[in-house]
Amino acid sequence: MVKQMEIKRFAKGVELAKAKSTNNCVIYTRVSTKEQADTNMSLETQKKGCEAYVLKYGYNVLAYFGGTYESAQTDERKEFKRMIEFCKRQKTKVSHIVVYSLERFSRTGDNAIWLSRQLRGLGISIISVSQPIDTSNPSGVLQQNILFLFSQYDNDLRKQKSMDGTKEKLINGIWCTRPPRGYDTVKRNGERFIEINDTGKLLRKAFLWKAQEQLTHSEIVKRLAASGLKITIKTLHAVFTNPFYCGMLSHSALGGELIKGKHEPLVSQEIFLKVNDIKPRNYGKLKNEKYANTPLKGLLKCESCGELMRGYIVKKKGLYYYKCNSDKKCGCNKSAKDLHNQFQGILEELTLEEKYVDVFKDQLRHIYTELNANKDKANAEFQRQINEVETKLERLEERFINEEIKPDLYEKFAKKFRQEKQAIEENMKGCPVSGSNLEYFINRSVEISTELPSLWASSDYSNKQKLQNLIFPEGIYYNKKKDESRTTKVNSVFLQIARLKRVSGENEKGLQAEKPLKSLWVVPTGLLSNKVIGYFQKLYQTLKAT
Repeated sequence: MVKQMEIKRFAKGVELAKAKSTNNCVIYTRVSTKEQADTNMSLETQKKGCEAYVLKYGYNVLAYFGGTYESAQTDERKEFKRMIEFCKRQKTKVSHIVVYSLERFSRTGDNAIWLSRQLRGLGISIISVSQPIDTSNPSGVLQQNILFLFSQYDNDLRKQKSMDGTKEKLINGIWCTRPPRGYDTVKRNGERFIEINDTGKLLRKAFLWKAQEQLTHSEIVKRLAASGLKITIKTLHAVFTNPFYCGMLSHSALGGELIKGKHEPLVSQEIFLKVNDIKPRNYGKLKNEKYANTPLKGLLKCESCGELMRGYIVKKKGLYYYKCNSDKKCGCNKSAKDLHNQFQGILEELTLEEKYVDVFKDQLRHIYTELNANKDKANAEFQRQINEVETKLERLEERFINEEIKPDLYEKFAKKFRQEKQAIEENMKGCPVSGSNLEYFINRSVEISTELPSLWASSDYSNKQKLQNLIFPEGIYYNKKKDESRTTKVNSVFLQIARLKRVSGENEKGLQAEKPLKSLWVVPTGLLSNKVIGYFQKLYQTLKAT
């Protein structure tokens, strides 16, 4: 007999049997929302109910778990996991997990059934104060499993109802949960509003740094840190890819659709797309096709009212016209064919003639030499101009951050200032061609300058726009009474060509003394020299493929 008693210690499950014979337990309480946790009413009710139960049946409480809000839709709860790990470590001591109701334990249905089975294998039962079931037999286990499944069904049903309500609000542009970083939820007069906070203003700058300065995520993170906002590269990427910041709502309830929100966008949709390196496809092609027959759009102005003239087609005749876009109804309307002929006539006046080619080449070489000789002085002036533009940008950015100007106005002037800075920086590079390819550059510039009308006529819409905007930075005007087009400001290069032709023509008529051709070309000096080279470099880059 004594030997049998000694050997019995090796029987399987003896330790669990000892634990099961004890009345040791743990108590787990939880609520589903932070609001419930803050009021503490439900938690206190659960705790009192569990304590009354263990006191009635003489259980010994080893530990308390929970006491906070945790979603029962998943079993990845911090306190819940801590309780399960404790029970596994103390499996020889813990006999029961006491909860107020089974739904407080879990709402995961089949996963809750699996977990309860694992616990029973450790000799640990789940006791529900409000749903007393004896799980020591198959019938009780079945009842408990059914209740777990009903808990999940009830949860799924409420979730569906909540999702329907959420979807309805989203469709109306209302974000009904906590807004993303950079926004606060405020209440005024009983109404809920989502407003941009100080963090949002810094994130707005981050978008602009990315879109306009092409900074890396790492560089932006450093800038934000210097401004007092610590953020990881991963979080920054999440910000940049969240359409909420450009005014659009994205939610699983919308099934992949985007809805325009009623909150204030942090940045424009254009900035958002640029940050994500997304360009609307085929837009340019469609635009080019649409305006191919009216390329002077954006350049041609009505001299009477000063407004731009828009292009249109008379479909019945298949003819194109330009019409004044003013509400003043000055009645300025002209055939596109006629205006194109007038424009080519203007280009003819600016076209370099063969007899001036050698003079032109000599002057380009002279400018190149002079530019390099005065490079330091020119660069100092360019740097001063850059500093001036950067100051304007900084002031503009400060006004934007302080909400003194609207986003669209900011983007308009920021673009203007950045273009100015870019143009200065291009000129600051000095001569845009090296000595090794100077002659090729000069020869190509001559080719372009001697065939302006034909180049314009043979170019596509995009290159026509680039060419005419380069030559006429302030546009051209159409006078209805005189039926003629005229220019105001012409870039200095082509202005010199026109002057050369005019003075030479006067000489041929005997109106003034004959001058050497070289003297007719007034050599630009200083900054103008750099500008001349810059103009031809732009012209060369624009039309090198033609």
